[in-house]
Amino acid sequence: MSAARDNVLIIHWHDLGRHLASYGVAGVNSPNLDRLAAEGIRFTDAHATAPLCSPSRGSLFSGRYPHNNGLIGLAHHGWEYHAEVQTLPQILSDNGWYTSLFGMQHETAYPKRLGYHEYDVTNSFCDYVVPRAQNWLRRFPPEPFLLTTGFFETHRPYPADRYTPADTAALEVPGYLPDVPQVREDLAEFHGSVEVADAAVGDLLGTLEEEGLDENTWVFFLTDHGAAFPRAKSTLYAPGTGIALIARPPARYRSGGKEYETLFSGVDLVPTILDLLGIDVPTEVEGRSHADALVDRGTEPSEPVRTSLFTEKTFHDSFDPIRAVRTKDYSYIENYAVRPALDLPLDIEDSLSGKALGTEHLAVRAPRELYDLRADPDEKINLIDRPEVSAIQAELSSQLHTWRAETDDRLPDEALGSAMAVHRMAAYLEKIGVRPNVRSAYSADRGYLESDTENP
Repeated sequence: MSAARDNVLIIHWHDLGRHLASYGVAGVNSPNLDRLAAEGIRFTDAHATAPLCSPSRGSLFSGRYPHNNGLIGLAHHGWEYHAEVQTLPQILSDNGWYTSLFGMQHETAYPKRLGYHEYDVTNSFCDYVVPRAQNWLRRFPPEPFLLTTGFFETHRPYPADRYTPADTAALEVPGYLPDVPQVREDLAEFHGSVEVADAAVGDLLGTLEEEGLDENTWVFFLTDHGAAFPRAKSTLYAPGTGIALIARPPARYRSGGKEYETLFSGVDLVPTILDLLGIDVPTEVEGRSHADALVDRGTEPSEPVRTSLFTEKTFHDSFDPIRAVRTKDYSYIENYAVRPALDLPLDIEDSLSGKALGTEHLAVRAPRELYDLRADPDEKINLIDRPEVSAIQAELSSQLHTWRAETDDRLPDEALGSAMAVHRMAAYLEKIGVRPNVRSAYSADRGYLESDTENP
């Protein structure tokens, strides 16, 4: 298959992780995404570069790691792309694609900077986003195009007035969470929000087909990082960095669903899309293209695109510097500041699942962690410094330090990092006129994200 000037539709959700029926999670009703997976390519081992919103999205849309693109913390706390960073819509716009955004972005407080020809970020709930995206598609937009749609539904607090919670008895509680009534109730609300957003995806894909645009449109569905539950979002364990990613080729050469089991990093999305479209990948992009493994170009890849990937966290609600390397068999993590075992984000701490935790998560976190993913997929048994894995530990530590050196990953010391976090949060609260307390900070966070009405 030769590269063509195909269209691209990107559908991205908040805080979903891999909580979909197509990823084997019981109790989730997601028929439209199940269908998309059955018609496309389901990535089974895709990971965000960071387990929180802006840093992960920054990598997905720039192909660069957070410490190099500028988004080492949340955009609404003042972190921004460096001036020279090009985003996917900018690159496609420069190459003749017409680019539009409806709904969530969370990469910048200034969406005009992202490079879309047009955008509407006034509301990120799917009942607002999808009708506008449908109308846009029905206008027979200039081709080729990039249409990006961002949904907020699966971000806490879940919109309880718009869905029916799932049956708690039918739920599958992930192994990293305690199976207690509060967690089941929390998961039921989460799965209810998934059902609402999934129905909206069905409406959007239906319009794409009705207008005959699916014949030459790549559809990419993804989330930014793991679900907003303890030991998931904001951690570098698999439930924190693991993302759902489904790529459906244009209908003219679609051949049914398949699974792609190679490791995939968030920085790989931009080069993969550009490669599929026949566009040169800018030299500053740090990811790798997986296009040869996704389409038939007459040759079979001789080896996996990746045998390891790297993840990071620097700032979320506080300064929490962590770096990790992951292979198919092991995960190695380095923690650079004294923090509790789980430094819960504000929305998780205040959730039913967060309140169901005891005090074990408040213990001091180990400086280094090593997990055998084959025997311990939930990453609960830290093998660090055990003699039988000393060689593996040394190899992964070397890989991590080499990556940090090669990508110029520099961390502020703990005192400076903590001061930076407090300063940015205080400046943000002052900007939006909110008194500095935890609950109002989170509520204002969501309101600020929804309030940008700037349009070109």
